[in-house]
Amino acid sequence: MIDRRQVMQFRVGAQQLDRIEGTPADTAVLDLGVQDTGPDGGRWALALRGVEVTAPVADDLILLWTVRGAPHLYRRADVAEVAGAVAPYSDADAGKRIYDAARPLKAAGIGNLAALDEVAARMRAVVTTPTVKGDVSGRLAELLPEPYQRFCRPCAATHLYEMPFRLAAVRAGLELRPGTSPPVLHRIPGFTRPAPPGDRFDLVRAYLRLLGPATPKQVADYLDAPVREVRARWPQDVVEVRVDGEARSLLAADEPALAGAADTTAVRLLAPFDLFLQARDRSTLVPDAAHAKQLWPVLGRPGAVLAGGEIVGTWRPRKAGRALTLAVQPWRKLSAAVHDDIVAQAQRLAAHRGLARVDVDVDPGGV
Repeated sequence: MIDRRQVMQFRVGAQQLDRIEGTPADTAVLDLGVQDTGPDGGRWALALRGVEVTAPVADDLILLWTVRGAPHLYRRADVAEVAGAVAPYSDADAGKRIYDAARPLKAAGIGNLAALDEVAARMRAVVTTPTVKGDVSGRLAELLPEPYQRFCRPCAATHLYEMPFRLAAVRAGLELRPGTSPPVLHRIPGFTRPAPPGDRFDLVRAYLRLLGPATPKQVADYLDAPVREVRARWPQDVVEVRVDGEARSLLAADEPALAGAADTTAVRLLAPFDLFLQARDRSTLVPDAAHAKQLWPVLGRPGAVLAGGEIVGTWRPRKAGRALTLAVQPWRKLSAAVHDDIVAQAQRLAAHRGLARVDVDVDPGGV
């Protein structure tokens, strides 16, 4: 039996949230991908793990649309293996990942993988120089037949379905230019074709390594893949553990780290889409249902305050000119030391954003 506190401490260590400095080469979360969503996205997630993305470091990273169609940062040197790892496992898997786009393709007798390859080939031909997403989409709408397209009411225009567009980009050898809105796509220098990912970049193994122990369903939910596809690729070198009575799997090599997971005093301001919060066992992360509802609302997610291996509250930023205000909602009484560490982390976030001042407003009702 493993209690949830051990699981939380294990994940803090596995994701290196308790370290001071590091490099992209030794940053474990870059094997699975670091989601780059929102103003405190991928770069802040790396900063929390000791990697400041300055100009030389930025050159070592690449931004791709991958898991769940979201933008993720990876090491540029790993791009071929990453492209192989994030490809759908089968036609059925591709159909699940592209959501409602699969229905018209099926009606037209077009396979899902064949459709992704067709979109990728057209995208590759269109994007010969850096090109804004809207221009790529408009050109593809002229080149591809009706089963690939839908009418977009907000734009009052016909576009490709969004998920095939995003998932085909890596197949086309295209990356995203960081910091562009709308996104700018361009060709990955030297990219030829995906490579077999091997154990390190295998998504099932990477999830277990960074977010384990886990079940096949939890991994499948993270990938937007069918559970049967994940089960078929479940590693052989796993051990079974029980977390609060539920049978889960862990890579055997990580069993000593889980059993010996030590308490941490690290305090971190996790952004809403930090990998630590992406685990699909939310009741393990946040057992209290009311607190979970605050952390994962339908719209407008806050960040999470991580202290001592536990999520102890939420935070929301508000920028006004050169100043940043952080509204912190604790879920329990905070010690003076944790309060001071939150202020220090807020100052770090303001500096990361290039802002001159930060004010921290801790709700006294939660203290």
